[in-house]
Amino acid sequence: MASTQRRIGILTAGGDSPGLNAAIRGFGKTAIGHHGMELIGFRDGITGLVHNRHTPLDGAALSGILTIGGTILGTSRDKVHKFDLDGEVRDMVPTVVENYAEEGLDGLILLGGGGTAKNALRLHKAGLNVLTLPKTIDNDIAMTDTSFGFATAMEIATEAIDRVHSTAHSHHRIILTEIMGHRAGWLALGAGIAGGADVILIPEIPYSVEKVAETIRTRTARGSSFSVIAVAEGARDIDDSADYEAAKLLAKAAKTPEAVRAAKSHLANVEDAQREHTFRLARQLEAATGLESRVTILGYVQRGGTPCAADRLLATRLGAAAADLVARGQFGCMVAARGDGTEAVPLEEVAGKVKLVPADHDWIAAARKVGTGLGD
Repeated sequence: MASTQRRIGILTAGGDSPGLNAAIRGFGKTAIGHHGMELIGFRDGITGLVHNRHTPLDGAALSGILTIGGTILGTSRDKVHKFDLDGEVRDMVPTVVENYAEEGLDGLILLGGGGTAKNALRLHKAGLNVLTLPKTIDNDIAMTDTSFGFATAMEIATEAIDRVHSTAHSHHRIILTEIMGHRAGWLALGAGIAGGADVILIPEIPYSVEKVAETIRTRTARGSSFSVIAVAEGARDIDDSADYEAAKLLAKAAKTPEAVRAAKSHLANVEDAQREHTFRLARQLEAATGLESRVTILGYVQRGGTPCAADRLLATRLGAAAADLVARGQFGCMVAARGDGTEAVPLEEVAGKVKLVPADHDWIAAARKVGTGLGD
């Protein structure tokens, strides 16, 4: 008699993030202990799925990982439909479908951000039972209140801003702290408010160098001989923002393969030219205010280390909710955080979308009310 035990695969994709192991554990313990499922973990994200590299995940494998940063399964940023196989870019969806059938899987859980949602949707359309859990430190995944990894990264960035205050004050300097957030400014905004930054610059609000300098000169006139600025890596001044938006529009309007390649190359060149914008801004502010300026780039330190309690809790309850959805046979969704609960959102409503900071968001309003400059 054939076994009725459900066999589920799980993987982590995209950038590493605090809370990934907590989510694996939350799903695994619920799936195995509560629903009697069998669980395997694919190594290194989509790469493991394509090459069918996996390992069994039982109670022993899940034990002790709640507090560990990163991911025990490894990760990658590969795209399932544009996979580099021995130097040749190929669509590996059919291969993944074969591997799924060969392993006798009844479902596949993908932990990741926006790119992972796109990969999951392609696999869903190919007939696989898939679910995703929202993971990103940028908090830019659409249709979920928040994502695990964000709370920890915000605490790390906030602590960094706290620490540079003393140096800025002691040396009468402007210190610019560059925080992750290429498209969305949630992390810089949240950490900037929590850390008491004097100016916060985010991608959603193009800034004027003169406006930023004016904020600093006003502080100096009031007796404050230093300023701390939280800068999202994707923040742009008004001119750069116009160039970037024009390049994006050109890329969207391109029709022929040649035009698409040219437009994408132009967009990449624009992005490369603007990559050092925080250092340029530091030089501009030094000239405009007479204060020495220094730059601190937090980089990957924001992703690392032990997840905070909020992320452990969020990842655990999202993982447990995903296991319950599998038990009910509900797939093709992302398990979103909704208030204190969860909601299954169709992948079609998530893939390809970005959650940006609205101009009228409460965090923006609060920052303005306490006198924080936003560069506009």
